[in-house]
Amino acid sequence: MNEAYIVAATRTAGGRKGGRLSGWHPADLAAQVLNGLLDRAQAEPAMVEDVIMGCVSQTGEQAMNVGRNAVLASNLPESVPGTTVDRQCGSSQQALHFAAQAVMAGSMDVVIAAGVESMTRVPMFSTVALPKKAGMGHYMSPGIRERYPHVAEFTQFMGAETMTKKYGLHKAELDAYALRSHRRAIDATQTGRFDEEILPVPVRTFDGDGHDELHTVDEGIRFDVSLEGISSVNVLREGGSISAANASQICDGASGVLVVSKRGLKRLDVEPLARIHHMTVIGHNPVIMLEAPLPATEKALQKAGLATGDIDLFEVNEAFAPVPLAWLQAIGADPERLNINGGAIALGHPLGASGTKLMTTLVHGLRQHNGRYGLQTMCEGGGLANVTIIERL
Repeated sequence: MNEAYIVAATRTAGGRKGGRLSGWHPADLAAQVLNGLLDRAQAEPAMVEDVIMGCVSQTGEQAMNVGRNAVLASNLPESVPGTTVDRQCGSSQQALHFAAQAVMAGSMDVVIAAGVESMTRVPMFSTVALPKKAGMGHYMSPGIRERYPHVAEFTQFMGAETMTKKYGLHKAELDAYALRSHRRAIDATQTGRFDEEILPVPVRTFDGDGHDELHTVDEGIRFDVSLEGISSVNVLREGGSISAANASQICDGASGVLVVSKRGLKRLDVEPLARIHHMTVIGHNPVIMLEAPLPATEKALQKAGLATGDIDLFEVNEAFAPVPLAWLQAIGADPERLNINGGAIALGHPLGASGTKLMTTLVHGLRQHNGRYGLQTMCEGGGLANVTIIERL
């Protein structure tokens, strides 16, 4: 079987809701990442054979195949196709899997996997709220309700609370983890560890005008963070442990990686950053939902023939603080190898863009720390989880 290599990886710095990236149409923001990948690999645009883009809220400005629209807004020629993937929060991680599988199958040599989400311009749950307002049906069909008769709706918030109780976690632990996320993100920013991975983009207003100022720092980081401040934020449900401070932040952003075969390496005349070593995806209980990365990681390590200690860096998406904490409990990994630059609690979680965003951070992190293997996983709506293991080259 052919190998799949990553030769370029980049992301925008995250933007807060209504913040510095809110003036960007999501297709145009994604196009900036596509152009950035071409520049980094010094690739001829016509060499790209497909663009596979993750996006969760595929309505409004992100409707009508935002992956293709991003191609049309970019420097890529019209001849380059594009498609859009929805595996909820893992959408662009799945886009990476699809891109790697195309390369490994030998049907393509140069593929971009990317993701975009403007949570300012296309709010979360838009694809559920708008049909409901129009009197259309609900995604939970009669067949689903028959299978899960006591569940009114699958909700990540309840999943996070359930996970907190199941793994014996307490709010104080969740808040302490949130503080760690911010402090690690602050350190990574101030020491320049994000500089190589972040694609500077101009700040734009909603009318599309650009400014000279470039957006280069993740806007969600609280540089004045304190445990007292985090602990003072009210929980989302009375008697619960989850608050806005120990959960991921709403975020605007785009990210992407360029995946090639050995023939692609020769055509581009570039050295690979990493090799895709293994890919796993599983389905799990959709009610607790966020637990899926735990069995998915165990399965991936077993199939890859690797032990936890073989992995130098882990990226586990911080959708809610109990996810990485429960994952650490179950997997027994070294917490000093987990999310070393902080995670979505500090940096933001731009839904469909988070998969290749985390992969970008992992690729660059392995190079900075001279590590060999890196593992990425994330919880996904519907009780799903992707796991990707890469090897630095």
